[in-house]
Amino acid sequence: MKKSIHPVWHDDTIVTCACGNTHVVGSTKDEIHVEICSKCHPFFTGEMKFVDTLGRVEKFKEKKKFADSQAEKLAEKKKKKSDREETLRSQKSLKDMLAGLR
Repeated sequence: MKKSIHPVWHDDTIVTCACGNTHVVGSTKDEIHVEICSKCHPFFTGEMKFVDTLGRVEKFKEKKKFADSQAEKLAEKKKKKSDREETLRSQKSLKDMLAGLR
């Protein structure tokens, strides 16, 4: 092996979870912070909780809300257009319009 190209190995690296759980492992870093571990992960605990560390659910809900509002606006425009076309199609003939003036 070549000398001085490999990182320093630490046998006593402390891994700290967001829930407060810590354990010691070997790593090239002095300490490691993680969001979830075996003590708080739903698969290991059996609890049905949703883990969302990046805010993906909120982003999806915002996009869904925006898409719904855009769909409502589009539906309203289509309704106005169809109503306008219907009035143009149902116009009276010249004879009917002249008969209405009498």
